[in-house]
Amino acid sequence: MPTHKKLHFDSILEQSRNKLWGCHFGVPNSIARQLIDGKSRRVICTMNDSAEHQCALLPRGNGSFLITVNKQLRDALGLNIGMAVRVSLRRDDSKYGLPMPEELDELLCQDAEGKRLFHTLTAGKQRTLLYIIGSVKNSEKRAVRAIAVVNHLKANKGKINYKQLNVMLKDQRC
Repeated sequence: MPTHKKLHFDSILEQSRNKLWGCHFGVPNSIARQLIDGKSRRVICTMNDSAEHQCALLPRGNGSFLITVNKQLRDALGLNIGMAVRVSLRRDDSKYGLPMPEELDELLCQDAEGKRLFHTLTAGKQRTLLYIIGSVKNSEKRAVRAIAVVNHLKANKGKINYKQLNVMLKDQRC
Protein backbone atom coordinates (compact mmCIF):
# COMPACT_ATOMS: atom_id res chain seq x y z
CA MET A 1 0.00 0.00 0.00
CA PRO A 2 1.55 3.39 -1.01
CA THR A 3 2.42 5.71 1.84
CA HIS A 4 2.41 9.42 2.65
CA LYS A 5 4.63 9.05 5.70
CA LYS A 6 8.34 9.74 5.52
CA LEU A 7 10.51 6.69 5.07
CA HIS A 8 14.13 6.93 6.22
CA PHE A 9 17.26 5.08 5.16
CA ASP A 10 20.99 5.54 4.63
CA SER A 11 22.65 5.20 1.25
CA ILE A 12 25.96 5.94 -0.49
CA LEU A 13 26.39 8.53 -3.24
CA GLU A 14 27.60 6.63 -6.31
CA GLN A 15 29.07 7.63 -9.67
CA SER A 16 26.58 6.91 -12.46
CA ARG A 17 27.64 4.78 -15.40
CA ASN A 18 25.62 6.67 -17.98
CA LYS A 19 25.81 10.03 -19.71
CA LEU A 20 22.49 11.37 -18.41
CA TRP A 21 23.48 12.16 -14.83
CA GLY A 22 26.63 12.35 -12.75
CA CYS A 23 25.71 10.51 -9.60
CA HIS A 24 22.91 8.90 -7.65
CA PHE A 25 22.10 6.88 -4.56
CA GLY A 26 20.27 3.59 -4.38
CA VAL A 27 16.86 3.21 -2.75
CA PRO A 28 16.11 -0.03 -0.92
CA ASN A 29 13.44 -2.05 -2.74
CA SER A 30 11.37 -2.32 0.45
CA ILE A 31 11.19 1.51 0.57
CA ALA A 32 10.62 1.98 -3.18
CA ARG A 33 7.71 -0.48 -3.19
CA GLN A 34 5.94 1.54 -0.49
CA LEU A 35 6.29 4.79 -2.45
CA ILE A 36 5.35 3.70 -5.96
CA ASP A 37 1.70 4.37 -6.72
CA GLY A 38 0.64 2.79 -9.99
CA LYS A 39 2.81 4.39 -12.67
CA SER A 40 3.85 7.31 -10.44
CA ARG A 41 7.33 7.15 -8.95
CA ARG A 42 7.41 10.85 -7.92
CA VAL A 43 8.76 11.48 -4.43
CA ILE A 44 9.80 14.32 -2.18
CA CYS A 45 13.35 13.76 -1.01
CA THR A 46 15.35 15.16 1.89
CA MET A 47 19.06 14.41 2.11
CA ASN A 48 21.05 14.99 5.31
CA ASP A 49 18.12 16.92 6.84
CA SER A 50 18.31 19.59 4.11
CA ALA A 51 15.42 21.27 2.31
CA GLU A 52 13.01 19.02 0.45
CA HIS A 53 13.15 18.65 -3.32
CA GLN A 54 10.89 16.86 -5.78
CA CYS A 55 12.31 14.02 -7.85
CA ALA A 56 11.56 10.51 -9.08
CA LEU A 57 12.53 6.95 -8.28
CA LEU A 58 14.33 5.84 -11.44
CA PRO A 59 14.64 2.17 -12.38
CA ARG A 60 18.21 0.85 -12.44
CA GLY A 61 17.26 -1.84 -14.92
CA ASN A 62 17.76 -4.72 -12.50
CA GLY A 63 14.50 -4.27 -10.59
CA SER A 64 15.93 -1.78 -8.11
CA PHE A 65 15.62 2.02 -8.01
CA LEU A 66 17.80 5.07 -7.59
CA ILE A 67 17.54 8.84 -7.22
CA THR A 68 19.84 11.14 -9.14
CA VAL A 69 21.64 14.00 -7.43
CA ASN A 70 22.64 16.98 -9.57
CA LYS A 71 25.83 18.97 -9.11
CA GLN A 72 24.03 22.01 -7.70
CA LEU A 73 22.47 19.91 -4.94
CA ARG A 74 25.72 18.02 -4.26
CA ASP A 75 27.60 21.31 -3.93
CA ALA A 76 24.94 22.84 -1.68
CA LEU A 77 25.10 19.82 0.64
CA GLY A 78 28.87 19.31 0.39
CA LEU A 79 28.44 15.79 -0.97
CA ASN A 80 31.04 13.79 -2.84
CA ILE A 81 30.92 10.37 -4.46
CA GLY A 82 31.36 7.64 -1.87
CA MET A 83 29.84 9.66 0.99
CA ALA A 84 27.02 8.34 3.14
CA VAL A 85 23.68 10.14 2.78
CA ARG A 86 20.78 10.15 5.24
CA VAL A 87 17.62 10.09 3.14
CA SER A 88 13.95 10.72 3.89
CA LEU A 89 11.38 10.09 1.16
CA ARG A 90 7.64 10.53 0.94
CA ARG A 91 5.27 10.17 -1.98
CA ASP A 92 4.72 13.32 -4.06
CA ASP A 93 1.02 13.80 -4.71
CA SER A 94 1.39 17.28 -6.20
CA LYS A 95 -0.39 17.91 -9.49
CA TYR A 96 2.75 18.31 -11.62
CA GLY A 97 5.63 16.89 -9.59
CA LEU A 98 7.31 20.31 -9.59
CA PRO A 99 6.06 23.69 -8.39
CA MET A 100 3.88 25.63 -10.86
CA PRO A 101 5.54 29.05 -11.33
CA GLU A 102 3.02 31.80 -10.51
CA GLU A 103 3.84 33.51 -13.78
CA LEU A 104 2.91 30.47 -15.88
CA ASP A 105 -0.17 29.76 -13.78
CA GLU A 106 -1.45 33.30 -14.36
CA LEU A 107 -0.67 33.11 -18.08
CA LEU A 108 -2.52 29.80 -18.45
CA CYS A 109 -5.55 31.34 -16.70
CA GLN A 110 -5.57 34.08 -19.34
CA ASP A 111 -4.70 31.98 -22.41
CA ALA A 112 -7.16 29.13 -22.99
CA GLU A 113 -5.29 27.77 -26.03
CA GLY A 114 -1.98 27.82 -24.18
CA LYS A 115 -3.60 26.07 -21.23
CA ARG A 116 -5.11 23.40 -23.48
CA LEU A 117 -1.81 22.75 -25.25
CA PHE A 118 0.17 22.63 -21.98
CA HIS A 119 -2.25 20.10 -20.52
CA THR A 120 -2.10 17.84 -23.59
CA LEU A 121 1.64 17.31 -22.97
CA THR A 122 2.87 14.27 -21.07
CA ALA A 123 3.52 14.79 -17.37
CA GLY A 124 7.28 14.58 -18.01
CA LYS A 125 7.18 17.29 -20.70
CA GLN A 126 5.05 19.48 -18.42
CA ARG A 127 7.69 19.08 -15.67
CA THR A 128 10.47 19.95 -18.12
CA LEU A 129 8.69 23.19 -19.05
CA LEU A 130 7.96 23.96 -15.38
CA TYR A 131 11.66 23.49 -14.65
CA ILE A 132 12.71 25.70 -17.58
CA ILE A 133 10.42 28.49 -16.39
CA GLY A 134 10.89 28.08 -12.65
CA SER A 135 14.67 27.68 -12.65
CA VAL A 136 15.32 31.44 -12.81
CA LYS A 137 15.00 33.47 -9.62
CA ASN A 138 13.81 36.71 -11.21
CA SER A 139 10.00 36.97 -11.55
CA GLU A 140 10.26 39.15 -14.65
CA LYS A 141 12.44 36.58 -16.39
CA ARG A 142 10.07 33.78 -15.36
CA ALA A 143 7.20 35.74 -16.94
CA VAL A 144 9.19 36.19 -20.16
CA ARG A 145 10.04 32.47 -20.19
CA ALA A 146 6.40 31.53 -19.56
CA ILE A 147 5.27 33.66 -22.50
CA ALA A 148 8.01 32.20 -24.71
CA VAL A 149 7.05 28.63 -23.77
CA VAL A 150 3.33 29.17 -24.38
CA ASN A 151 4.02 30.94 -27.69
CA HIS A 152 6.30 28.06 -28.67
CA LEU A 153 3.57 25.51 -27.93
CA LYS A 154 1.06 27.51 -29.96
CA ALA A 155 3.44 28.01 -32.90
CA ASN A 156 4.25 24.28 -32.95
CA LYS A 157 0.69 22.99 -32.43
CA GLY A 158 1.49 21.61 -28.97
CA LYS A 159 4.80 19.98 -29.87
CA ILE A 160 8.10 20.96 -28.26
CA ASN A 161 11.23 21.50 -30.32
CA TYR A 162 13.77 21.92 -27.52
CA LYS A 163 16.52 23.28 -29.78
CA GLN A 164 14.14 25.90 -31.17
CA LEU A 165 12.84 26.74 -27.68
CA ASN A 166 16.38 27.12 -26.32
CA VAL A 167 17.30 29.47 -29.17
CA MET A 168 14.15 31.52 -28.49
CA LEU A 169 14.99 31.76 -24.77
CA LYS A 170 18.60 32.74 -25.52
CA ASP A 171 17.47 35.40 -27.98
CA GLN A 172 15.22 36.87 -25.30
CA ARG A 173 18.06 36.64 -22.76
CA CYS A 174 15.95 34.93 -20.17
